[in-house]
Amino acid sequence: MTDGIKWQKSSFSGPDDNQSCVELAPIDGAIKMRESDDPDVVVTTTVEKLRAFILGVKAGEFDHLI
Repeated sequence: MTDGIKWQKSSFSGPDDNQSCVELAPIDGAIKMRESDDPDVVVTTTVEKLRAFILGVKAGEFDHLI
């Protein structure tokens, strides 16, 4: 399912490949996302929705969840 996709992980994940992190890949105008420790589960979203989510995270809108 994810063969041939070039995934990008955050530099905050560190150099160790065993660390869990969110990975992203742009595919045909969409954004694919997965958790590195469960790579077969892939979520697809739009660039606009991902941008809104990231802005919300930066603004602290989800701080109550952690």
